[in-house]
Amino acid sequence: MSDSLASSSAVVSKELIYHRFLLPAVRRNAHRPCTTDSATGVTLTYTEHLDRVMGAIGGLRHLGVGRGDRFAVMMMNSPEYLQLFHAALLGGGVVNPLNLRFAPAELEYVLRDSGSTVCFVDHAFAAVIDSVRERAGIQTVVLVGGGDGPHDITYEALLAEAEPVLPDEGDESDPVVLMYTGGTTGMPKGVLASQRNQMMNAHHCLASLPYGRQATLLCQTPMFHAASTLSMVCVSASGGHFVTLPMFEPAAAMRAIREHRPTFTVMVPTMIGMMMAHPEFTPDVLDGVAALGYGASPMPQVLLEKLTTLYPSLDLYQVYGMTEASPVLTVLSPDDHRAGGALLRSAGAPVTGVVLSIRDADDREVPVGEPGEVCAQGGNYMLEYWRKPEATADVFSGGWYRSGDAGYVDADGYLFLVDRVKDMIVTGGENVYSAEVENSISGHPAVLQVAVIGIPSDQWGEEVHAIVVLREGMQATEAEIIARSREAIAGYKVPKSVSFRTDPLPLSGAMKVLKRDLRAPFWEGHTRNIG
Repeated sequence: MSDSLASSSAVVSKELIYHRFLLPAVRRNAHRPCTTDSATGVTLTYTEHLDRVMGAIGGLRHLGVGRGDRFAVMMMNSPEYLQLFHAALLGGGVVNPLNLRFAPAELEYVLRDSGSTVCFVDHAFAAVIDSVRERAGIQTVVLVGGGDGPHDITYEALLAEAEPVLPDEGDESDPVVLMYTGGTTGMPKGVLASQRNQMMNAHHCLASLPYGRQATLLCQTPMFHAASTLSMVCVSASGGHFVTLPMFEPAAAMRAIREHRPTFTVMVPTMIGMMMAHPEFTPDVLDGVAALGYGASPMPQVLLEKLTTLYPSLDLYQVYGMTEASPVLTVLSPDDHRAGGALLRSAGAPVTGVVLSIRDADDREVPVGEPGEVCAQGGNYMLEYWRKPEATADVFSGGWYRSGDAGYVDADGYLFLVDRVKDMIVTGGENVYSAEVENSISGHPAVLQVAVIGIPSDQWGEEVHAIVVLREGMQATEAEIIARSREAIAGYKVPKSVSFRTDPLPLSGAMKVLKRDLRAPFWEGHTRNIG
């Protein structure tokens, strides 16, 4: 190979790094809005954003953090969060976004396990980090934004003291994000993603989702979650405008939508349901929104029908994936939504470059239409579970990533999810998928929330149980809920019992229902073979 060809090959081999995404976007959009904080109204241009990213990288170096070193972030959504995330993607370190709902013991474990020595906090979480910092090995706490709390230095002081730095391009294999997934048992596992993993999925999603130079995205899903990190990579790379809502609350979200007129936003179904059930909700709230993405948990059919009826011109995107995939595997497009019918129950088709395989317990691919475990291959998959080689080998056994989700594909390659494998109920030898039962109940006019779980049964091993939260001022009986379900699904799937809650269902930081918490009281003293 000639010297010129070798040099050219070296340049091409570094294409999948964030320098090649963000820096051209800054040059092209230097004076256009990059970020807006909906809490303060402050807008930064692309030039100003990059200046602060470089200042953050210099500040990290001042604190002893460089390429490959981990630093933690525990904050509500803000432009500063985006600055720190981009600092990691440009070689300033490996960002460890902390779940805002981690218990102190989980935080201590994650910080210690990750080896993070610096933690960025806002006033809402400064005291929480202070309570575990010594045991977790945190040497420096940096306070971001207004308010006060225990800290060593403020973010603004750190940026003022440090020399701005733009690191040289690194390698595609460089780790950039260490994100701990909420474990269903034991402590969370750290998902370590490289430049290549993140940028491959950015390519997938820039081609599949409505990002672009004219797009304004309202980020209301938490920025520690993969549902947001995708947009944190893609919006700025495409020259769009990234607007942050500190934390989702229906009234605040509606105010932000009305004020900032986003063209695109992402919400999990729970958030959509909460907003549309809020007393201040009126249909005009979403009139100016061109596209709405949803995912992370099943969309109740009644809620989807309400959306499509109220907003026939709204482009709906269902996105399915997981943290390990950086995070997207499949997309159900607006055209698919408008086609209606069975496709509305689908999670979509694989994005270009991702291969799906539905496999049984013996690692054999099952026929079209038959349920099994959703497995996948793609360059967007993580490097490893941090410091867990056995767990990494298990999840990639046979050369496929094992998702833990149960589903099937149709003849056109569309994926239909039926449940988490761990949430599947086995009653009398029959598999019952909780999402199907929940859909049969959610259309009852008095039902605000529903979760279906398996509870111990001497006769059946497990029996189907529904937990229901009713709408304020409305009533329903156990018999009515069971009858509603019986109209739609086979008898063995129908709940044998129903309990009613006055409190909302418990949610994770990503707004998913915590079924393990709902199951726990029923299974005390019993052994469950699934999950």
